[in-house]
Amino acid sequence: MKDLLGLMGKAKEMQAKFQTMQEEIAGLEATGQSGGGLVSITLTGKFEMKVLKIDPSLLKEGEAEILEDLVLAAHNDAKTKVEQVMQEKTKALTAGLPLPPGMKLPF
Repeated sequence: MKDLLGLMGKAKEMQAKFQTMQEEIAGLEATGQSGGGLVSITLTGKFEMKVLKIDPSLLKEGEAEILEDLVLAAHNDAKTKVEQVMQEKTKALTAGLPLPPGMKLPF
């Protein structure tokens, strides 16, 4: 019974830590770039686009496809950065927990 109470206490502690981590992640921002910085996008921890900057030199008629590709590349770069921070925070939080291989948190 003592072990069960200890386990429940650890579960509540872990839940509180996950809540704090989710709040931190929601507040973080990452900026991705493409085209040598000609296009940059800033995403929040919830993957919402907050800022889009396009160098005026790219705003030429007939070059829309290049601009579209650069915007997508910058978005993907920012998304990768947010995901890396999320993985690092989750890994630090779950260090030492006996989780099965491949199990991702938060669920």
